[in-house]
Amino acid sequence: MSLTIVIALVIDQLLGEPRRFHPLVGFGRWVTWVEARFDALGISPLRARLNGILAWLVTVLPFALIAFVLVDRLGMVIDILLLYLAIGRKSLCQHGRRVVDAIRTGDLTQVRYQTSMIVSRECAHLDKTGCARATVESVLENGSDSIFAAIFWFLLAGAPGVVIYRLANTLDAMWGYKNDRYRYFGWFSARIDDVLNYIPARLCAVCYCLAGNAHAGFASWRRYARLLSSPNGGPVMSAGAGALDVCLGGPAIYHGLTVEKPWYGGTQPADERQIINAIQLLDRALLIFVAVVFGLLLLF
Repeated sequence: MSLTIVIALVIDQLLGEPRRFHPLVGFGRWVTWVEARFDALGISPLRARLNGILAWLVTVLPFALIAFVLVDRLGMVIDILLLYLAIGRKSLCQHGRRVVDAIRTGDLTQVRYQTSMIVSRECAHLDKTGCARATVESVLENGSDSIFAAIFWFLLAGAPGVVIYRLANTLDAMWGYKNDRYRYFGWFSARIDDVLNYIPARLCAVCYCLAGNAHAGFASWRRYARLLSSPNGGPVMSAGAGALDVCLGGPAIYHGLTVEKPWYGGTQPADERQIINAIQLLDRALLIFVAVVFGLLLLF
């Protein structure tokens, strides 16, 4: 199992995400088709929630079953392939570095565009500092979702586990909004993603602290995590911000609405150097995590 993790990480570093066809693109089309069959508009909240649960099961479980059958027949090859497809480390780092390159050229339009490729907030009003702050937050939070959680669920439940996690995480991104369309239909998708990320997020937060300024990281986690809206993003981002001594948070615009987020973390303003620092913190934290995993596997 440890060898599988190393090989998947190496393949991700060498190849990054598939360029021509990523399985999640095809999965997105499947999600759209399923959603149309479980339309939740114009029905009661209870019925909409039940439709959302059924849609989630229909969308995710067939792929988990396929993964189970393939692993049973092809073994380690499928383990490596599915874990590689679930890990997004290189892509995440590349997106972060593109924001850095754009900031260094001084082209604010390009800075905003590159930032919009990695964050969900609206970027048209952001200055360079705001774009850097949003990018650091995205690197820290997505490091937990795209890397730590994928490896955690692979360790716990093998390839089927990592497939369920990755697809559940994708469904949360598509259905987990608190708007009129998805407030009830997407309720289960949002909750199950919170459950699946609960332990990995806290493991990631610990590793961020150990990979940076541990005292400041843990202090920031204790002070600010509960103030952030995400039950899992809160520990991850507050710990990472403290470990980096960077100030994150503040007002952000989502779908035309301004969300007043608290300021949290350290004292230094976000800039292109802090984006690089966040990427390096993520890599050091990943090394710590993998080393601990190897140690535990050798012991047990």
